[in-house]
Amino acid sequence: MANSNLRNLPAWSALTQHFSELANIPLRQLFADDPQRNERFTVQALGLYFDYSKHRITPETVRLLVELAEQSGLRQHIDAMFSGEKINVTEKRAVLHTALRAPKGKQIFVDGVDVVPDVHAVLEKMAGFAEQVRSGAWKGFTGKRIRNVVNIGIGGSDLGPVMAYEALKNYSQRDLDFRFVSNVDGTDFAEATHGLNADETLFIVCSKTFTTLETMANAHTARKWALQQLGDEAAVARHFVAVSTNRVKVEEFGIDSANMFGFWDWVGGRYSMDSAIGLSTMISIGPERFTEMLSGFHAMDEHFRTAPFESNLPVLMGLLVVWYNCFFDAQTVAVLPYEQYLKRFPAYLQQLTMESTGKQVTLDGTRVDYQTGPVYWGEPGTNGQHSFYQLIHQGTKLIPCDFIAFGEALHNLGNNHHDLLLANVFAQAEALAFGRTPEELRAAGTAEWLVPHRTFEGNRPSTTILAKALTPEMLGKLVALYEHSVFTQGTIWQIDCFDQWGVELGKVLAEKIVPELEAAGEPDLKHDSSTNALIRHYRSLRGTAK
Repeated sequence: MANSNLRNLPAWSALTQHFSELANIPLRQLFADDPQRNERFTVQALGLYFDYSKHRITPETVRLLVELAEQSGLRQHIDAMFSGEKINVTEKRAVLHTALRAPKGKQIFVDGVDVVPDVHAVLEKMAGFAEQVRSGAWKGFTGKRIRNVVNIGIGGSDLGPVMAYEALKNYSQRDLDFRFVSNVDGTDFAEATHGLNADETLFIVCSKTFTTLETMANAHTARKWALQQLGDEAAVARHFVAVSTNRVKVEEFGIDSANMFGFWDWVGGRYSMDSAIGLSTMISIGPERFTEMLSGFHAMDEHFRTAPFESNLPVLMGLLVVWYNCFFDAQTVAVLPYEQYLKRFPAYLQQLTMESTGKQVTLDGTRVDYQTGPVYWGEPGTNGQHSFYQLIHQGTKLIPCDFIAFGEALHNLGNNHHDLLLANVFAQAEALAFGRTPEELRAAGTAEWLVPHRTFEGNRPSTTILAKALTPEMLGKLVALYEHSVFTQGTIWQIDCFDQWGVELGKVLAEKIVPELEAAGEPDLKHDSSTNALIRHYRSLRGTAK
């Protein structure tokens, strides 16, 4: 296998040697040898307290990782992204999700055109519509106000809005009910619309081209569902709006193009929650709160763009992922928010990270000879403690963890709920790092036969991220933190983080198989023997289904 340029960088060679010297030094010893370690490896910025002292690193590790970033041209790549260069090389597109949260007056050019005025024009249009729905001024076809908002999308057009809605539900307008449909499985639509009345329901159809197979299947089902109750084609214009750029298709569907909210090809789906794709979010929390969220995004953008790498939160986070993925052979990263409102945050990050860094060739098409994107996963604490933490603590796999927690509870129920929650955050990170030795167990009177079972090796790395409270602004900062961490990883690995060709083949093949499933007679199947047999067996099952 041909070597890529990454392995030829001096910092990579130095890190390889450094890893061989550091790998067997436990965190217990690292803390014992450096009483100021927690101060050395903590960064405070933008209201975030970022403690990465419980990682298997030394100051030399950080120095070498920063050198790796510098030798990889991270600074130049950051400047290229923010200036609108077409760094999505396989699709020849700029990558400017940062422009979605740029303040008025800032200038960002794509092909010689300043895109910031267009961004704010769309935001203002969204705000006007959101206020109409929130106030009840927007009426359905029968004159009733809208009480239910159903977002139809898939991928970033669903994961972003549903994550943001759940994360910011505390700030939402509670007399509006928000639901989300993404799966082409009919159950998703049936359950999302269960108990709703069409005359009080607004559908937001999110599809840039208005041709996305799954989204449009659900959209047409929604159209049929609404018309079955409302009975008049004219009703579509009062109960459907579109987030799209395809005016012709939108109008063919029956949506008034005045209620079409656009975005741009320099916004990737997984980076689009703060574009018009966030219309449901804006209706939920209101334009003012949405603006606060955008300001949080922008604050992290500027930090990433300007802060020295040694104190740059997204850069440090991304470099730690590279460190464990490429040198410790860690295959996953666990994201563990100790905040119930962030229950969909790990799922959102799965697309953001794995669709971005799940690549096997470099920008020039060369096969990599190192590990790229790890698997991201997680659940809110303390629920996860009673399911998969066993494996993190005592399993055979090394799983770096991100703990996310907040100083203030959004619901103060008394009885020390929040103190108990945060105690678990600190305890879990401590237990992962330092474990419990056989000697400690014996000293506590543990029976010898039980000692191996109760021993915790420790030496399991984690980052703890603390903030004051989960607000719209803080959510923007957290999402941008992970966005730019992904960018850092991709730059080091020399991959294109902004295309997603891996999702295409399955869709193409599915479109060929659909008519074979629906054929009246026995279709002429020309797949492999397994696929042919599965198609035939499905047809037989469908034929006997009640």
